[in-house]
Amino acid sequence: MTTPMAIAIFFTIWWIVLFAILPWGVRSQEEDGAVVAGTDPGAPVAPRLLIKAIATTIVATIIFAGLWVFMEYAS
Repeated sequence: MTTPMAIAIFFTIWWIVLFAILPWGVRSQEEDGAVVAGTDPGAPVAPRLLIKAIATTIVATIIFAGLWVFMEYAS
């Protein structure tokens, strides 16, 4: 696997994993009981995006490593 191909595959895996991880632990303003006037009640109270980006990177790295091992040794 060439380096540009590996980067493209990792980037794609990262985005897919991000959308799977984004809903983890999200509480809406309505669930929390603190709806700010003028905002959507379904808006998240604390999205914790940095933690989710770190978790996404870790999970995507594990998936990519497994894919890389499979591609290198299965063919």
